[in-house]
Amino acid sequence: MNSRRIFIKQAAVAAAGAALIPGFACSPAPATASTKTVGLQLYTLRDLLPKDVKGVIEKVAKAGYKEVETYGYTAQEGYWGLEAKSFKALLDANGLKAPSGHFGLEEFVESGNKELLKPLMDGAAALNMEYFTCPHLRDDLRANLEDYKKLAGRLNEAAEVAKQHGLQMGYHNHDFEFQKYGETTGYDILLQETSKDLVHFEMDIYWVVRSGNDPLALFEKHPGRFVMWHVKDMDKADNTKNTEVGNGKIDFKTIYKHAKQSGLKHLIVEQENFAIDPFDSIKKSFDYVDHELV
Repeated sequence: MNSRRIFIKQAAVAAAGAALIPGFACSPAPATASTKTVGLQLYTLRDLLPKDVKGVIEKVAKAGYKEVETYGYTAQEGYWGLEAKSFKALLDANGLKAPSGHFGLEEFVESGNKELLKPLMDGAAALNMEYFTCPHLRDDLRANLEDYKKLAGRLNEAAEVAKQHGLQMGYHNHDFEFQKYGETTGYDILLQETSKDLVHFEMDIYWVVRSGNDPLALFEKHPGRFVMWHVKDMDKADNTKNTEVGNGKIDFKTIYKHAKQSGLKHLIVEQENFAIDPFDSIKKSFDYVDHELV
């Protein structure tokens, strides 16, 4: 799963985030959603987690988080060397739930072999997850609009299998989905050609802003589809870097006013690079989100 978060080096869009999402001032602000629980995508601590799963999970809970989102599960390696049952027990012991996980689906997208999904979904179901989330795709699987149409079909197919496991299908964006193909984008195709009832979206707000797009416009056009958010802030000096939530240039307070329209159920902090100690970082982000947003 290391490939899922390779930063897309597109200098042309790096400056887009500086605009802080145009159109906020004139956008109406519906009542906020009632989500009060703050989660952490464990990929944030990817350099530390495999070395000390128990210690890292304890520190995540100590920082105040009540939910985590997993990544990298395989039937062979489990969750960082722990079988699903053991990892579930570790989460339970620390008062944590895992409503979503990121699972590698590239082989399935390429082949359409649904048997590849079942061991991954078993791992998700063992943690009582709600969402089985596709996190990233190789370049060759998203080279044109036909690829995105194929992907939309695969997500619909995977959603049917997920339903049998008591799960719902999720899709997490980067910025590449917003590449223009005439008057449309890959993200447009995914939103239009996937089942509204079965396929849900995890909006990574940083990547939406970095691509030069407006989260509020997407909420307006596709209300209720963005049940999860990845919340990571954009460094004020360098748009290609993250910083602690509330310390950067993205106006999360305004975005959160539209949480109900979005359909938000799970707000998940994520950070991919640090200027301070990672545990201090996740604590700062938690405190901001907990005190200023939810």
